[in-house]
Order: sequence, then structure tokens, then C-alpha cells
Amino acid sequence: MTYLFELAPVPVLEMTDGSARFPVGRIFCVGQNYAAHAREMGFEPQRDKPIFFTKSASAVCLSGSTIAYPPGTANCHFEVELVVALGRPAFRLPAAEALSVVAGYGVGIDLTRRDLQNAARDKGHPWDTGKDFENSAVLAPLTLADRFGAPGAQRITLSQNGEIKQDADLAQMIWSVPELIAELSQLYHLAPGDLIYTGTPAAVGPIAPGDRLVGSIEGLAELTLTIADPD
Repeated sequence: MTYLFELAPVPVLEMTDGSARFPVGRIFCVGQNYAAHAREMGFEPQRDKPIFFTKSASAVCLSGSTIAYPPGTANCHFEVELVVALGRPAFRLPAAEALSVVAGYGVGIDLTRRDLQNAARDKGHPWDTGKDFENSAVLAPLTLADRFGAPGAQRITLSQNGEIKQDADLAQMIWSVPELIAELSQLYHLAPGDLIYTGTPAAVGPIAPGDRLVGSIEGLAELTLTIADPD
């Protein structure tokens, strides 16, 4: 078969143990999953339903990269998150069984063009341009689920140029990892390769050219990212 243009490569993540690599499918993200972050965004925390949005697989950026400051924004923010990597299908799965479909976990940064997101939100428009853009889904190598164990109270931090900006623990999530997987599986036929960014703690903030970001979660491979001047 002849194509009009060359097919784009599938983004692939390394595993920390050097085993088979993880091809990325869809990227699901969770908004306002830490109470303090919801409040800093101007909202009261709620347990009604999780807020889900998506990023394209083309947004994947590997840890250790140097990227240009994103275009179209004057206020791009960092958001460190636990990322869940699915290794089995899931549809209408109960929360009690949800961790059985997890292949691994990793540290991620959800880069957000905050000015674009806020302008869209204020008008009741989708957040796509604020959230889904090149290099906005930064990912460290994945750790196998049985090596990490169940997400609990592991510390999650982000430092900017050596100064810790975000500092919390995973137990502070409003919706736990099993609950998030179960909720998503009511809406989608989840598949191997799908990723879930589980939300960020409080104290998100702007990036600038020259910044070095380091994201960490106890028990997982560290994430690093350097910001260069705009293209």
C-alpha cells in the first residue's frame, strides 16, 4: 500500500529494568486531583466525578530532553504527576480489580500553556490548545508495577533550578489510581499502551528559558527537562 506521506513513529518509553519497551497509545489526564491545587486554580475540591482531558501521543517528550520554550504562550507552567501505564485491556472494571491492568508507573510533567487554558476556560471552550501541544507530555522511564508496588503515600516533588517548588505525597490525591482507572473504563475500552496522568499537587508555576526541571516520586526513575530559548 502507498501512503501520501511517511507514517509517524509510535512514541516508545524505556523500562528501568531494560525489559521490552512500552509503545504509547492514548494519553488521558486528570484535572484538579489534589485539593490544594484545585483551590489554587480557583475551585473547591469535589468528589462528584473526575475531570478528564486528553493529550496526543505526539505530545510525548522523553526525560533528559532539551526543548524550546513552547510557542503561542507567555505563561507556560510545570505540573509534576504520577503516570500510570496500562498493559492490559479494561472495560467497566471495578476499582478493586483496577491495579491488575497496570504494567508500570512513571514520573511525568504536564506542561500547560496556562494563559491559553484560562482564556478558553473563561469562555467555556475546550482546553486543547492549553494542554495538547508538542513536548507537553514529558515522561521518565517506567518502572514495572510489581517493583513499585501500589501507589500510596510516596513523596512527589518538582524542583526548578535546584529549588523545590512542588512537594506532596500520592495519598493526597482526591481520586486514587484504582478509582481513576475504574472511572475511565466506564467511558472507554482502555487498551495496552494507554497512559493516565493522575493530576498534580499544588504550587504549579511558570517555566522560562534556561530552566532545569527535575520531577521525582519515591521508587521511580527521576525525570529531567531543560528549557531553551523559543524557536
